[in-house]
Amino acid sequence: MREVRRRNWSTEERLRIVRETLEPGVIVQAVADRHGVSTGQLYTWRKQMLATAMAGFVPVEVVPEAPRLPPPMLAETPTSSAAPGIIEITLPSGASIRISGGADAATLRLVLAEMGGR
Repeated sequence: MREVRRRNWSTEERLRIVRETLEPGVIVQAVADRHGVSTGQLYTWRKQMLATAMAGFVPVEVVPEAPRLPPPMLAETPTSSAAPGIIEITLPSGASIRISGGADAATLRLVLAEMGGR
């Protein structure tokens, strides 16, 4: 009888292999054969990774902001083409983040990553 060797895959290896299965036109069986893993195991990893990814998402409700009146026009006042907005995020833990004015994408990613760890 053939001895079955159990292989321990690192998280990085699993992620790399699962990503291969998500490419358009890829046949999961071919990926499984190439890496010496069963298709059942690949589908299990995909399900686990999807569940992990979804656990980090928080429901978001977009509500319209009350209309603002334009500021009085004065000759000395420079005009702005973009009005600052407000972003408010309430996490399931009750913690809340409110950003007013402009914020670049990198800053938002950093703040959300930090809050996600709590």
